Amino acid sequence: MFPIGDDNSDRTITPFVNYAFIGINILVFLLLQQVGSNDAFTYAFSLVPQEITSGVDLTGVQVIRDSAGNTGQIQHFDTPLPVYFNFLSSMFMHGDIMHLGGNMLFLWIFGDNLEDRIGHVRYAIFYVVCGIAAAIAQIIMGPSSIIPMLGASGAISGIMGGYVLLFPHKRVRAFILRFLTEVPAYAAVGIWIVYQIVLGYMSPSEGGGVAYAAHIGGFFAGLLLIKIFAIGRTANAASI
Repeated sequence: MFPIGDDNSDRTITPFVNYAFIGINILVFLLLQQVGSNDAFTYAFSLVPQEITSGVDLTGVQVIRDSAGNTGQIQHFDTPLPVYFNFLSSMFMHGDIMHLGGNMLFLWIFGDNLEDRIGHVRYAIFYVVCGIAAAIAQIIMGPSSIIPMLGASGAISGIMGGYVLLFPHKRVRAFILRFLTEVPAYAAVGIWIVYQIVLGYMSPSEGGGVAYAAHIGGFFAGLLLIKIFAIGRTANAASI
C-alpha cells in the first residue's frame, strides 16, 4: 500500500511549520549533503549510538562486524559540536534521493492535519520530541552500534501515531497493488506499523539499512504524546 493523499477539507490553517520542515530537509540534502556526495558533513552530523552512550566522538576508519561475523569498514568524521547535537541534526538529513522523497511525501500527507489540530508551536515541538524518542529507541536496541543514523523517519512515524489517534476515520488515498482507492486512516497506518514491527523483528539491531526500531519508537511516542499536545485544542480551534 502506497499513500498519496488524504482529506484536507476540514483544515483551517496554512501549515507553515510543516512546509518549513519539508523545505529544511530538502535544502540540507541539496546544499549541505550535496545530494549525498558530502560524506564529511553527513557522517559528522549523523547520530551514532556508541557516540551517545560513551560520549566520545568517533573519528577515522572504524571496523564494523555483522551478526554473521563478516567485517567491513566505515569512515567517521569529526563532529564539530557535542555529539548530542546530532539528535537534532540527524533528523534533517537523508541517505539518498529516494529516502528523502519517501519521507517528504509522508510528511506532506500527514503532517499538515496534525499542525492544524495542535497549532504551529506545539506541532514543531511534537515533531522534534518524536524524532528524539525514535533515536533513543534505536540506541536502546543497539547501544554499541557505530552505524550512523539519519533521516526524518522517526519524527514522521510519531506524526503518523498522532494522526491515527486524532483522525482514525479520515480517508487516505492510496495505491493498493495497482489500484487507487481510499481507506480509513486506521487501516492505512495500521498496515504500515505492522510492516515496521515485522521487519524490525527480522532485522539485526547492529546492522545497517533501515532503523526499524526508530520507526516503531517514534510511532508509539506519537501515540503516547499526542493527547498531551492536544490538550485544550478542538477540531476547529484557532492555531498558535
